[in-house]
Amino acid sequence: MLTQLTTSTSTICLPAQPIHPNLGLGESRPRKLGAHLLLPVCPLFSLSAERVQPWKEKLSLTGSLLSTGRGNTFTINCSGFNLHGVDHAAFQAVFDKKPFRPVINYSVPTHVNVSFTLSAILEVDAQLQLLTSFLWMNLMWDNPFISWDPEECVGLNKLTIAAENLWLPDIFIVESMDEDETPSDLTAYVSSKGRIKYDKPMRVTSICSLDIFYFPFDQQNCTFTFTSFLYTVDSMLLGMDKEVWEITDTSRDVILTQGEWELLGINKASPKMLVGDNLYDQIMFYVAIRRRPRLYIINLLVPSGFLVAIDALSFYLPAESGNRAPFKITLLLGYNVFLLMMNDLLPASGTPLISVYFALCLSLMVLSLLETVFITYLLHLATTQPPPMPSWLHSLLLHCTCPRKCCPTAPHKGNEGLGLPQAQLPGLKEPVELVKKSPGPGEAEVAGGSGWTRAQWEQEAQKQHRVELWVQFSHMMDTLLFRLYLLFMASSILTVIGLWNT
Repeated sequence: MLTQLTTSTSTICLPAQPIHPNLGLGESRPRKLGAHLLLPVCPLFSLSAERVQPWKEKLSLTGSLLSTGRGNTFTINCSGFNLHGVDHAAFQAVFDKKPFRPVINYSVPTHVNVSFTLSAILEVDAQLQLLTSFLWMNLMWDNPFISWDPEECVGLNKLTIAAENLWLPDIFIVESMDEDETPSDLTAYVSSKGRIKYDKPMRVTSICSLDIFYFPFDQQNCTFTFTSFLYTVDSMLLGMDKEVWEITDTSRDVILTQGEWELLGINKASPKMLVGDNLYDQIMFYVAIRRRPRLYIINLLVPSGFLVAIDALSFYLPAESGNRAPFKITLLLGYNVFLLMMNDLLPASGTPLISVYFALCLSLMVLSLLETVFITYLLHLATTQPPPMPSWLHSLLLHCTCPRKCCPTAPHKGNEGLGLPQAQLPGLKEPVELVKKSPGPGEAEVAGGSGWTRAQWEQEAQKQHRVELWVQFSHMMDTLLFRLYLLFMASSILTVIGLWNT
């Protein structure tokens, strides 16, 4: 005769009489009927009375922790949570499934929602083409093996579980160049319906194609590509539970660094990646950042502009006084020292627009110094032995000084006979101060009495005419170079304003 012990999941059959010592576990003494042996009805779980209690307790615990409901829904029994807190054993059956993807039907892919929050832009290395940033990667997916009734669990709708006890999707950033150093003791939020939310802090050093031509007014577009390392589209599909503008606004609100870079916006695309015969799902985020140029304007552009402006004002110094050349040499040396000191603020690679600006400033200052040396030489030569001016240079001089009217070429007294305007820069003295004045009729008679002939007076007038031509030519060169300085400074200011506002 057998006694039945009923539990929540199984029925255990116990024999009424002691088990024969020669029989195995779960066997009772057979009754012989002819040549056949008659065994008990429930020999599979037949136990002795002393061995029933451990099996009874173990089966009762398993049945209470993870019970099967309708279809494939698994419900966790959280009775006693209000007295002793959350019981680790209540989720042990879920933890045991950690090595496997949490699906009931393995042919159905797991849907993982991916988003992130950019909290800091740490460094942009133009030489190595790397972007170092700090972000929080947000993952969300469903685990059908986790479910409980909040009403039976003292209103518990969500709890935290150590991430090391759960299956985690192997999402990574394709552009990342560093080893993942995320701490392992993170937690995940689990809802009563089995939805898991996992936030992962990451310091990412990623490849970014940087264009520094418009430095320091440059904008960069870097890419973060999230994809699975092992699971193809047959096993995992990626999606988003947030809109892109929500990610952008959240990143702007929580960003911690107010340094060199600022976040402009984030866009996304969802192309598939084909590797051999395997097709992987991925989400690409395009992060647009812009450099704050105020530091470079104050430390680079403003001092350089001041030095160039002072060099332009040096044209008001008289060329024949000999003070202009030493002044320009001093400015040129100071500008070179300035460039050496500010070299650390410039990009280490490439040729940005600001480097072209500095090169043009240096070229203008060198050209101005050479022009000053040449003008000083011309004025010295004109006062001693002025050479005749070539006809093409004379014509060019007349065209540059009076392009809209017919200028007479016959030599007359002073600048009026040349058709040349009076000096426009205060730094250049009038030609009459460089050579003695031409004698008048009365002076010619007195000089004639002292041995001067008419031919000598004509030769002296011709010499003065040459001096006036060379002096006027030097004045024209100063005027043209001064206007070139003004044009360069105006165009530089407009370029800086335009790049800053775009």
